[in-house]
Amino acid sequence: MSDATGTREPVRRVLICIPTYNERENLPLVVAGVREHAPEADILVLDDNSPDGTGALADELAAADEHVHVLHRAGKEGLGMAYLAGFDWGLERGYDAIMEMDADGSHQPKYLPAMIAAIADADVVIGSRYVRGGSVVNWPASRKALSMGGNLYIRMILGMGVRDATAGFRVYRASALRTIGLEQVASQGYCFQTDLTVRAVRAGLKIVEVPIEFVEREIGASKMNNDIVKESMARVTRWGIEHRTGQVKKLVKREAQWEKL
Repeated sequence: MSDATGTREPVRRVLICIPTYNERENLPLVVAGVREHAPEADILVLDDNSPDGTGALADELAAADEHVHVLHRAGKEGLGMAYLAGFDWGLERGYDAIMEMDADGSHQPKYLPAMIAAIADADVVIGSRYVRGGSVVNWPASRKALSMGGNLYIRMILGMGVRDATAGFRVYRASALRTIGLEQVASQGYCFQTDLTVRAVRAGLKIVEVPIEFVEREIGASKMNNDIVKESMARVTRWGIEHRTGQVKKLVKREAQWEKL
């Protein structure tokens, strides 16, 4: 957010939230990449009591590096709940910006400098697959079509200009997170990202999309499933109906006011 002069507050302290569930093999690689490309940032591993020992490994990484922290959660509650817990943790400790980043290697740490630099003149920065220069690697055609089609549907039904509303590689200013009403967010998965995007757009926040190459995980199995897709489509459709209904009501009200003149 900017002050009365239009100047944005400098971003000095950055927290990168990395949710984990059974990511023991990937986590050390991701943490090492973050430390290489964003050495001044802190890392918060949000582990949902992984049965493969990811949480214990995260503790070892934290013990060896003061920039790494761990928040152990009771069990698997979904991506959205993990990020909300991370946001609360970061806001309580005074970070200027908080990032979302997957633990599976699909979000490449080499893009961190560009994304962190972009938040200097934005409220939200999205690592985007679908702007010029962005791409997806190693996805089957069906998965790519689903993702691109879903984002097109979101833009059309919600009237938003964001090209990659479902992206999970993001930077939020702390002020932006306080503005969009996190206490009202109950979405999960892809829908969680869309939910926060919609809230940011409706709050009038400045969103910048930085092109990235998204690489499908090489280790472990994807956590995407049909339930996540169905939830996302149902919620987005409901939001779209509410959005269009609101537009019609405003139009009718405006016409009624004109008739009175």
